[in-house]
Amino acid sequence: MKNPQETAIVVGATGAMGQVIARRIAARGLRTICVARSADSLTSLTTESPNLVACVADIGADTAIDAIGAAIDGPVRMLVHGPGVATAGGVATAPTAAVVDAVNIKCGGLMRLVRAADSRLQRGSRIVAIGGHYGFEPTAYAATAGVANAALANLVRQYSWAYGAKGVTAHLVAPGPADTERLRRVASARGERDGISADAVLDEMRAESAIGAFTTVEQIAWAIEMLLAPEADALAGGTLFMDAGRRRGLP
Repeated sequence: MKNPQETAIVVGATGAMGQVIARRIAARGLRTICVARSADSLTSLTTESPNLVACVADIGADTAIDAIGAAIDGPVRMLVHGPGVATAGGVATAPTAAVVDAVNIKCGGLMRLVRAADSRLQRGSRIVAIGGHYGFEPTAYAATAGVANAALANLVRQYSWAYGAKGVTAHLVAPGPADTERLRRVASARGERDGISADAVLDEMRAESAIGAFTTVEQIAWAIEMLLAPEADALAGGTLFMDAGRRRGLP
């Protein structure tokens, strides 16, 4: 009897980052379940390869547990949790509901994803969450990303201990600002607030990097694929800082 194909699950697969991650993992030969709320967006993505499989689910609701679980038909090699959250402004003005929603999507969503795949995880499986720079470097203007990603870092450490004895490792990837359309929308909004151009805002943000650069979605996808290597066991519970040299704190 033929062994079932190993599976990866990518939440947020239709986003700018998620698409690149899903394609890269599928190219490795894994059956890649692409999770998003929009059936139309998923259809556009999953027609590209027989290894890309659509799963319509709202990771912000418990219904996602059964929806994702029903799409799994083999051992799960990797979970990738990378949904985006709304940009709602700084801590002084962001609606409290937006912050709560961000934590639900980032942390509640990861819990739902893990519960959907729990019985299919095996030794060597990876639980990977995509957080962000502001979870470790707080700022006054990114309340949702800062609070949700800080909580996510704690949750990933908890999963590392909860699943470590089974040989399942948990990892956090924390990019700096990624060069996407979403970043450009943020720059436009900040430019309007400060009375400067979006390009000037982007230049200021690049200058926050030691190498004067943004992180690219291709670099993030590379790091996640790298975690499939058996040597990545040594990174259990750790955070991969992919911020192009933005972080100043120690450790």
